[in-house]
Amino acid sequence: MAILKKLYDDLDRQLDQKAEPHRIRWWHIILLLALIAGTIYIIKNPSGAESQANNTDTKGGYLKCEGAVFGTFYHITYQYPIDQQDSIEAVLQEVDRSLSPFNKASVITAINEGTSDSTNLMFREVFTLAKTISAETYGAFDITVAPLVNAWGFGFKNKETVNETLIADLLSHVGIDKVSLHDNRIVKTDPDLMLDCSAIAKGYGVDAVGRLLETKQIDNYMVEIGGEVRVRGKNPQGKPWSIGIITPTPDPTGQNNEVEEVLSITDIAMATSGNYRNFYVEGNKRYAHTIDPRTGYPVQHSILSSTVLARDCAVADAYATAFMVLGLDSAKTVLAAHPELQAYFIYSDADGNNATWDNLR
Repeated sequence: MAILKKLYDDLDRQLDQKAEPHRIRWWHIILLLALIAGTIYIIKNPSGAESQANNTDTKGGYLKCEGAVFGTFYHITYQYPIDQQDSIEAVLQEVDRSLSPFNKASVITAINEGTSDSTNLMFREVFTLAKTISAETYGAFDITVAPLVNAWGFGFKNKETVNETLIADLLSHVGIDKVSLHDNRIVKTDPDLMLDCSAIAKGYGVDAVGRLLETKQIDNYMVEIGGEVRVRGKNPQGKPWSIGIITPTPDPTGQNNEVEEVLSITDIAMATSGNYRNFYVEGNKRYAHTIDPRTGYPVQHSILSSTVLARDCAVADAYATAFMVLGLDSAKTVLAAHPELQAYFIYSDADGNNATWDNLR
């Protein structure tokens, strides 16, 4: 605005002077009009101008956006000339309205409360995938397990109040075989059965954003929600994306972010499961706090962190959870039957030390 005022003052002085008319140059008028137009644009669009500046990576035209969703945070980087944050957030809100049990207006909340049996496309895609992976993991992945998890409490804090009678009662209301889809409507053989897609919803949200970007012919991107990742193409440096796997350490505060392994990946999705900051010790072994939906009790397996790579993040998310339940040996058996999957496990060995196993290619 100071530049604009100075130009006005200069022109006023020239007009007041008794000088030849040709002293006012033609380019003065053009510059004045340009400055006026630019000033009006900035006044009308201050947030847009600022957003574009803040979101642009100077290397190769990559944009970045971030925010909160699903009780966690998302970080997205993509190569495109136009900011897509509004479109991205619209997709994430649609996922939330479909799958969040904390959203009182969501599809899954209505089903759990028994006020509706209607579904939408997002819910049906996740439900169908959950049924498939449950069957392929011998029931280790089950989106009806929430009542058992809640009964034990985070970190098994309620274990003193858990008994066989309670577990038997809760197990009678758990089991993905007790719920099905018919004509796009949910049918529950047990009205008390509750659905919780938290072990797959983040991965599905990652995929939903990835598909949005791909519809716009965006070939280079990284979508991350709460540690679940989907990448395509190259990063801003023109290389594959570098994604770290955190080392399981006794750190309930979550402040220790020591990296166990960094994977260089592209055109794939990756998800990690495991309460690896909050595990318990029995004998000289450490165990993650994981409930087996088939028994209702904590698993006695030594996997502390389960990372899975797959074409889609929802698939990786679900299998990573299932492998925490199955344990190392059974997880290897499932992986042998699914060569499209890759995995990286961190587990506690016989001496209580961290060890790793992977089938990365």
